[in-house]
Amino acid sequence: MQLSSVRLEVPPNMNMILGQAHFIKTVEDMYEALVSSSPGIRFGIAFCEASGKALIRYDGNDDALVRKAVEFASMISAGHVFVLLIGNAYPINILNRVKMLDEVACIYCATANPVEVIVVETEQGRGILGVVDGTRSKGVEGSEDKRERHELLRRLGYKR
Repeated sequence: MQLSSVRLEVPPNMNMILGQAHFIKTVEDMYEALVSSSPGIRFGIAFCEASGKALIRYDGNDDALVRKAVEFASMISAGHVFVLLIGNAYPINILNRVKMLDEVACIYCATANPVEVIVVETEQGRGILGVVDGTRSKGVEGSEDKRERHELLRRLGYKR
């Protein structure tokens, strides 16, 4: 067994959802869920088949995001993994729609941060053990940090 770390740099002003699904129709179902969930969303989806032809299946409505999603999926190259890159929306806008797809087994992360994907390789193939999404905690928020958090959420329109 070999362990490795695959570093993914999410493009500026984009977000990524990394997860695992179980069936080839994931790409089409995810496409349909995304175009109907958030007006103006731009996205690219790539899905690593786990058997048969073991191809990276893909779709999307933004060629650059599709290419980047395929690149990330190729770097990970682990069965049943999907990479979803989104622009003009945030994961909070679509995450429940993605999680509710019958094929989706789990979500590893939803982020705009650089991600390190911890991959294991065995004789059978490759799989994701987990992800590193961010730095170590630097402390506990104080009253000024709380005020800033409250203001940010209201400025973004997520709270009133």
